[in-house]
Amino acid sequence: MKYEVFLDLALIIIFAKVFGILARKVKAPQVVGEIVAGLLIGPAVLGWVQGSEFLATMAEIGVVLLMFSAGLETDLRQLARSGLVATLIACFGVAVPMVGGTALYMTYYGVHTFSGEGFHEAIFIGCIMTATSVGITVESLREMGFLKGRVGTTILSAAIIDDIIGIIVLTFVLGLKDESLSPLTTIRNTALFFACAFLLGYVFYRLFKKYDLMHPHTRRIPIAGLALCLLIAYSAEKFFGIADITGAFVAGIILCNIRDSKYIAEKMDINSYMLFGPVFFASIGINTSIETMNVKLLIFSILFVIVAMVAKIIGCGAMARVCRFKWSESLKIGCGMMTRGEVALIISNKGLGVGLMKANYFTAVILLIIVSSIVTPIALKLCWNRWPDADIAEDGDGADGSAAAPAEAPAGAEAAAPAEAAK
Repeated sequence: MKYEVFLDLALIIIFAKVFGILARKVKAPQVVGEIVAGLLIGPAVLGWVQGSEFLATMAEIGVVLLMFSAGLETDLRQLARSGLVATLIACFGVAVPMVGGTALYMTYYGVHTFSGEGFHEAIFIGCIMTATSVGITVESLREMGFLKGRVGTTILSAAIIDDIIGIIVLTFVLGLKDESLSPLTTIRNTALFFACAFLLGYVFYRLFKKYDLMHPHTRRIPIAGLALCLLIAYSAEKFFGIADITGAFVAGIILCNIRDSKYIAEKMDINSYMLFGPVFFASIGINTSIETMNVKLLIFSILFVIVAMVAKIIGCGAMARVCRFKWSESLKIGCGMMTRGEVALIISNKGLGVGLMKANYFTAVILLIIVSSIVTPIALKLCWNRWPDADIAEDGDGADGSAAAPAEAPAGAEAAAPAEAAK
């Protein structure tokens, strides 16, 4: 390993954090700032950091940790309570953008066959549109006091299910890239993976739950959790041909209901926040090519953003209406599902790695994240101002919804962790 990588990492960490803070100051997602930082110091602008195999490996570790954390933060009990309605909304929230993105690419670039490389690229563009990042929506609803109402709960649950379905779709789409595998083989491998994950996952869950009771809140738990994440990520790729990020997400799901799941997530966040996360998001900017940007690609990027946002409103909103939500509530749910963030970038990066997407299309994805992050809070506020009575009666917790929030753990509880961790 050449010592220059230390300089590369230092530049990435410094610029990613500075631009991440600046992005938050202007109410944009922090990841946008980190991507811009990578674009600035990468070959596209200053050329201080070049893409390398080492940085690609670091970025891959970063994305695996991000998906593991996403799985850990999934609330299975809430998903069970949401039931069929949130699942149906999520399914249509995936299907309509998937079809819309595929149709856009095929129409715009003149792909006339349902096979071959062009068609696979079109499907992948649709796959990118399936992802939902509900973080900005949640923050907006919390500020307005509607997070715990019927609409807010439905949006939150549907977004979580949306990402799970999106990862499954990604797994299938990536399988299409391997011409030696038929669609039936891809479906079989996917089904086998999830069947094994369910059976072995239950065994690991029981083992972790028992060990967690014996040694609560110790560093052994997150260390063992990280090992499980890497093991399942490896097994997914090695034995089933499934994306490693799918395995990492499943590992998080397995552990999300043990008592110390939040403790594991906190420890994973330290690694992601300090090193692997900035490297991953900055690498998106570093690998983004703007040299090939032209009018045709710019127009496609604009259409990509429009189709991605409108398709979410149509898919989620229409199904919400079918599920007997009012028209105003259906529109709120559709608008709340428009935001895109980390998952869209993760899917895009995976497609770049296997050759299903060219680097210049990162411009369209980044533009979608920025525009949806700005438009969604504005659209939600306009909807609630226009139809103020639709959700107020269901949220009796006050203007900010804070009364119903679970109590925070005592401040001293975390302070005892280092002493316990030494056991």
